[in-house]
Amino acid sequence: MARSRPFLYVVVCAAGVAGDSGELVALARERGWDVGVVATPQGLGFIDAEALRAATGYPVRSAWRTPGEPRPFPPPDAIAVAPATFNTLNKWAAGIADTLALGILCEAYGLGVPTVALPYVNAVLAAHPAYATSLERLSGMGVLIGGRTPHRPSDRRRPDSDGSTAPFRWEEALELLPPLTGRS
Repeated sequence: MARSRPFLYVVVCAAGVAGDSGELVALARERGWDVGVVATPQGLGFIDAEALRAATGYPVRSAWRTPGEPRPFPPPDAIAVAPATFNTLNKWAAGIADTLALGILCEAYGLGVPTVALPYVNAVLAAHPAYATSLERLSGMGVLIGGRTPHRPSDRRRPDSDGSTAPFRWEEALELLPPLTGRS
């Protein structure tokens, strides 16, 4: 069956801004995407899964399907990981697929699915050497990495380059993705 709209997977990780992930869903739908949300197991506690289901028309996924269970989403035309946490970015770069979200992200590379990540990492964690290495590896894999400026610990806003603060830019995920058309 042909689709008229491209399908975007939004992968949501456990971060303070995750509760606002409906903003990305709304922006994507306004720009012509159909959207399915995949939350990390810890990310589920940060979102309103029923509101996201109502906004997308699809259940929020977090766990693997059982054998024979139908796929709840079509294959992705693109993936946006927002917010992308320290834990998810490092595991993804290392090829660890111990959750549905990470399995999807690890497979996306082999499938050639355009993928963008918007890190939401505090400055203390970002100072760990594994973080820079992970971002470099993901970039080398073709992942488009958005605003990398770490935020202060326990702060919902990230410092801008001039030292002021700015809200999490959900729209950056869509700005970084190449224009796509739906698959048939």
